[in-house]
Amino acid sequence: MKKLLLVLAIAAVVTSCNNSGETAASAVDSTAAAAVDTIKATGDSAKAVVDSTVKAAVDTVKAKADSLKK
Repeated sequence: MKKLLLVLAIAAVVTSCNNSGETAASAVDSTAAAAVDTIKATGDSAKAVVDSTVKAAVDTVKAKADSLKK
């Protein structure tokens, strides 16, 4: 009977260690997903800044061209 209880105790320890490992893996996955989302948002923000800068430069050139035509 003592051997059976020892085996069950070892199985319980192994199971609890395995479950805590899954929790850590889940935390790493969620952290990685958050990092990817942040990088995508930063990239989108940078693209928007470049787009608006280019649009402003084009508008300036158009305005200058229009003023020279008159």
